[in-house]
Amino acid sequence: MTAPVPAAVPPLTLAPPRGTLRRAVALLEVDRRRAVEAVLLGALALGCSVALAAVAAWLIARASQMPPVLQLSVATVAVRAFGIGRGVLRYVERLVSHDLALRGMTTLRTSLYERLAAGAPAATLGLRRGDLLARVGADVDAIGDVVVRGLLPAGVAAVLGAGTSLAMGLLWPPAGFALAACLLLAGVVAPLLAARGARDAEHAALGARADAQAVALGVLEDAGPLAVAGRLRGELGALRAADVRVARATDRGAASSALAAAVGQLAVGLAVVAALVTGVPAVADGRLAAVTLAVVVLTPLAAFEATALLPAAAVQVQRSRAAAGRVLALLDAAADDPAAGGTTGVGGRREGGATSDIAGPGGDGPRDTHTASGSRTADDRVPAPTGGPRLVARGLAAGWPAREPAVAGVELELVPGRSLAIVGPSGAGKTTLLLTLAGLLPRHGGVLELDGTDIAHLDRSTVVAAVVASPEDAHVFGTTVLENLRVARGDVTPDEARAVLGRVGLDDWLAGLPDGVDTPIGPDARTVSGGERRRLLVARALLSPAPLLLLDEPAEHLDPDAADRLVTDLLSAAADGRGTVVVTHRLAPLGAADEVLWLSPGATRRGTHATLLATHADYREAVRREGAVAEGQDVAHR
Repeated sequence: MTAPVPAAVPPLTLAPPRGTLRRAVALLEVDRRRAVEAVLLGALALGCSVALAAVAAWLIARASQMPPVLQLSVATVAVRAFGIGRGVLRYVERLVSHDLALRGMTTLRTSLYERLAAGAPAATLGLRRGDLLARVGADVDAIGDVVVRGLLPAGVAAVLGAGTSLAMGLLWPPAGFALAACLLLAGVVAPLLAARGARDAEHAALGARADAQAVALGVLEDAGPLAVAGRLRGELGALRAADVRVARATDRGAASSALAAAVGQLAVGLAVVAALVTGVPAVADGRLAAVTLAVVVLTPLAAFEATALLPAAAVQVQRSRAAAGRVLALLDAAADDPAAGGTTGVGGRREGGATSDIAGPGGDGPRDTHTASGSRTADDRVPAPTGGPRLVARGLAAGWPAREPAVAGVELELVPGRSLAIVGPSGAGKTTLLLTLAGLLPRHGGVLELDGTDIAHLDRSTVVAAVVASPEDAHVFGTTVLENLRVARGDVTPDEARAVLGRVGLDDWLAGLPDGVDTPIGPDARTVSGGERRRLLVARALLSPAPLLLLDEPAEHLDPDAADRLVTDLLSAAADGRGTVVVTHRLAPLGAADEVLWLSPGATRRGTHATLLATHADYREAVRREGAVAEGQDVAHR
């Protein structure tokens, strides 16, 4: 039986479809009552500006006629009141609108994390880490920005424009009609011009920025390995190319933005000219007071303050729409049929306290394709204890999506109280098999069942409650040691943390930390050694309540003696009632395993350590070479 291969997240070479931004804004779950409050506060703040301009114009014009001072006192107080009110209301509006947007971003980001954790792993497998960070970071921020920089300014402009036009119409109808027409020109036509030029430009710029961020993150994190591999120059060239694409996209949208700005200024001038052309004759024939003319002419200068923001708001809408397309593509990929993508989520805290982090296509990726068959006889099988979840693979073929299987024909059974070691040469598919067993990769063929049910048909909570996987490149968070361990189980106590760290050989390291388990460690454990990082991840996995434990190279970066002690202890953990699978390159400690699965091109062998030593030449030769290397290291050390 072959499981379908899930599609990766699309590259988004085309503009997002209609309705994309609407879907994304709905995910913000914006409080409509608070949104109306923000619009009203913004309209009142700009209304104070308009009123300030009108009263100031009246005051200046009336003062030129030298009336008694008492006739000007009310206007003087009004100027001060509107000036203070503008600042206070603008501050309150910023508090409300930004709180609204930030809460929406938090809601969207939380929902995104939850859906990615619950969805098909293929949603993230095809993305570089920098691109994934851009989608859950900058792209979510861009969607939230549409509230503050796009939708709310449009609402404020609509309310203020209607109110100002009505007020001017009451003072002088021709000026009111002209102001309304000019406001439509500045508030509708200019933003449409800006949006038309920004639509494609913002989509291209956003993709280029994401590419630049992904490449930059890769260069910053892996500059050494890239230099050794001779790829650093190429990555820096890709970074420069992405930066050029950003600049070109920005320049492409500059012309339309400039035209929109020009239209806005033209509208202001037309409104003023219309007020003068219609107002001056009316003053001459006595239909309009001279002081009122000053108000009618100068007030539009403040009224256009709201529409001046709309071209930028239109650009922000297009930027947010492009970001929404990238985020929704990720969500849609994660929401694909669970049967196509497995049921275990990506990293972080899980339901049931289990953790499972996805490894990228590095490490033991599917470089060698082969078909294997088991050779275990019935007499070699170790009786399996009964009770607890049972993970069974029959004829399992494992590989990365859209690639040929790395290993096939795998037969195994894992239950609490039993340990299994998976070994073999580099590239044999050990990591790929481990991730497939955890449900993080869809199988290419065969059967994979948890308690008799196809693992692809189980919901996430069921799988992660039973199986915890700790890949070699699992993430370490930039927080304290204790909080990193609590990723596995939120109620881990400091005493439990110290105990498990001692079990994996980190007691001396812990004793040297200034604040013990409350000591912060750098992002992704960059302040600790590779061996300490691996053991910290193993400790986190051991704290999970899941009864089946899958570990990828737990002894990496350790000296042979420390590595053998750790692997022996992990394989012996079955005595504590936990089922354990350990992928390792160390062969000496495998006598502690109930069963060893040897992967090699062309064949898969199963048996105890002693049985494989006696019957399988490749396994025996690998053990001999390991011993010879260890002996040579001891001689060199002496």
